[in-house]
Amino acid sequence: MRVLEIGCAPGKHLAYLAKMRGAKVYGLDYSEPGIANSRELFRRLGLEAEFRCEDLFSSTFPERSFDLVYSLGVVEHFQNPKPAIESHLAMAKPGGVVLITVPNYGGLYGRIQRYFDPENLGIHNLDIMNRAELLRLAPVDLVGDARAFRGGRLSPWIINFEKKWSAPVARVVALTLNVLGLLQPFEVGPLCPVLMLKMTRRITTPNENNASCTKLST
Repeated sequence: MRVLEIGCAPGKHLAYLAKMRGAKVYGLDYSEPGIANSRELFRRLGLEAEFRCEDLFSSTFPERSFDLVYSLGVVEHFQNPKPAIESHLAMAKPGGVVLITVPNYGGLYGRIQRYFDPENLGIHNLDIMNRAELLRLAPVDLVGDARAFRGGRLSPWIINFEKKWSAPVARVVALTLNVLGLLQPFEVGPLCPVLMLKMTRRITTPNENNASCTKLST
């Protein structure tokens, strides 16, 4: 399986996929230090990957090449995330999967983060942080199937407690909430820390279908 992570630094998720799932992994990130850190992590773990420091919209990775393309907390930083999502899909093979995740700041987490760190919240596109709006971002002409859903147990790690509280207090609170999340027996919608958009790239696009019909009729 060929996997591409967009916004891959520091490479931990790709390292897991390479080591535990045997995937052939590739990473794209705009940050040169981030790419350097990812390469160093893989060197220390004795794993192989191909990393490229490039812009998403001008990447040299070949299109239609990956079984899975994903990003974790990338598209919500765009005022108009549709072109970014289309770029994800362009990299996926026909029938391949694209998984987009964003922090769930549309509800409880957003209200808490607004108190602790409104400046950080301000760099996120909150308009897309519900399932209906996220689903609307799926390009109909490229996607055969799309689903938007919430995921995960209670998590403190998307809240910047340290902006209001001292570091020791913030860490104790975060660790306590993390333990509660680990003990949580099932997912509860408002406590899910991420929203996910899962798309399957069409085997053929409408334009390709029309071209095939034209060829058959001539």
